[in-house]
Amino acid sequence: MPISLTVNGKRHELDVEPEMPLLWVIRDELGLTGTKFGCGIAACGACTVHVDGVATRTCVTPVEVVDGAEITTIEALAASSGAGEGELSALQAAWVAKQVPQCGYCQSGMLMAVSALLAENPQPTDEDIDAAITNVCRCGTYPRIRAAIREVTSA
Repeated sequence: MPISLTVNGKRHELDVEPEMPLLWVIRDELGLTGTKFGCGIAACGACTVHVDGVATRTCVTPVEVVDGAEITTIEALAASSGAGEGELSALQAAWVAKQVPQCGYCQSGMLMAVSALLAENPQPTDEDIDAAITNVCRCGTYPRIRAAIREVTSA
């Protein structure tokens, strides 16, 4: 069954099994490896991308469910926020300034989840952040994550 996706602004016609997880389509079929495999059960959020603007965990999302969708991965986060080529988005810049990443493995999914939250709610409360960002950071940089969000929302 052919599947049509627009990923980071580029249209793709793919001949893949309809039940193949979107994560493996992104990584193996399209070669975009910024989206990570973490748990395989949608618990950790390392695989988060935007599907039609909504933060979506791709490890449990069959590609047939998103046929025709607009998908944004970490590779296009800066461009989708209006940053110029070679520039970071304001959120990515805050991530660097607040030294959020340690190992960095979860960070692409975390950034995608936070950017979806901020697109929907540009001034989230701590309760809004806690409710929306359920991604797991095994390094425990949650205070830095919150500081980076606050830096972006106060700018």
